Amino acid sequence: MENNFSRTVDLVHRAMDASLIRRDVIANNLANATVPGFKRSDLSFESELKRALDTEKQRPSLELTQTDPRHISNWRKRDYQEVQPRRVLDYVSTSKNNGNNVDPEQEIMRAVENQLLYTLLAQGESFEFSQITMVLR
Repeated sequence: MENNFSRTVDLVHRAMDASLIRRDVIANNLANATVPGFKRSDLSFESELKRALDTEKQRPSLELTQTDPRHISNWRKRDYQEVQPRRVLDYVSTSKNNGNNVDPEQEIMRAVENQLLYTLLAQGESFEFSQITMVLR
């Protein structure tokens, strides 16, 4: 089991990496805002990460015993380090007559939100390292 510091830093790094990928996805959406038939993409990461972290503390009250490797378990702890950012295409919505579903205003808002999240994560990581520096002094 790793310590809280290394786990926190790893989680922050993963979230910052996802934020950088999301920035590229948003930029691609904006670049194709006028292309007929283009469907916007989004990045799925935080919700999957939360589900993985939740499995660490949520054991069922009745856990089934597997007497054969072919049996299906009713619970499996999911390692948060296995969670990867996943690009998701939005095929459902259409905001323009040409089939394109990119709303530039919404994409700019997502970009600003993503930048604020990245800044917050960087400040959180800086705080973690400042705590270690303070202990070492």
